[in-house]
Amino acid sequence: MVQFTHFLLVAAAFSAIPSTLAGRTMKRVCNRKHTDINLVLNTTVHASPAKANTASSLTPNGIKAGLSAGDALAQLKDHIGWWYDWSPTPRKAGSPIGVPMLWGDGTADAQDAKRYAQFKKLASPPPYVLGFEEPDCEGNGSAGMSVDDGVYQWEKMIAPLKASGTKLGSPAMCKQADETWLAQFNKKVKTPWDFTAIHINKDNMAGVQKDLDHYWNTYKKPIWVTEFACVNDHNTFIPCTDQGKINTFINQIVDLLQKDSRVVAYAYSNGLGLGNVWPMWRNGQLSPSGQTYLNAIRKYH
Repeated sequence: MVQFTHFLLVAAAFSAIPSTLAGRTMKRVCNRKHTDINLVLNTTVHASPAKANTASSLTPNGIKAGLSAGDALAQLKDHIGWWYDWSPTPRKAGSPIGVPMLWGDGTADAQDAKRYAQFKKLASPPPYVLGFEEPDCEGNGSAGMSVDDGVYQWEKMIAPLKASGTKLGSPAMCKQADETWLAQFNKKVKTPWDFTAIHINKDNMAGVQKDLDHYWNTYKKPIWVTEFACVNDHNTFIPCTDQGKINTFINQIVDLLQKDSRVVAYAYSNGLGLGNVWPMWRNGQLSPSGQTYLNAIRKYH
């Protein structure tokens, strides 16, 4: 990971920066082994030597909080810095930056092929771009790509943007801390990514911390949590259904991601396959879960 130092003279400034339908038809159940332990929320700032990328340059509009899919953008736009919808062309009015994604290699299905063609026609280099969607799993909303194909498509389609100043986000893994795809990809790719994009599907802060620790310790680069959701993923994939538990999870994870200096952006997951209580948009308005997220992030911006 490109490491960065939090000097004492600017620590206050960094801490003040809010700190993690589209292609997803369902979340894929992958073999994951996680230890459920009780965790006292750790708000320790992680510091490391300075390099080219800084927290400020990798945090869109200086606001960590973001959104996946755009249904609730009008309600959240004053409190988020960025959003994406798994496509190369996220376009909606407002100041939050729409971040393009190259979802897959164009062979998964018709939607993937359409997105691939659209990505080729990007008119100008965007400030940020996201790599492939869960290439380490196949079907059910995951891109399902071999490592070699991923390397080829990365160098062909995404890497050239770096020369124009675009900050590159890594492919995001389905298997979270149990991933091996990204480790192999990292050894073979010639053009490094600038920030590591990750997915977190957990129902406790111990699990969240485990995922963050894995990606930071392995790749040493700033983290974008491009999807987080309340899910029991202990050898299964069961979305949380209790509103009280979901509210607690949202408040805890937002506080944790805001205070963890390794995380420079994060987004609430609005993919399908997450049950009926988690989705933030329901019947044309914010759901109770969506309102909880809005309340949690507006404490910081």
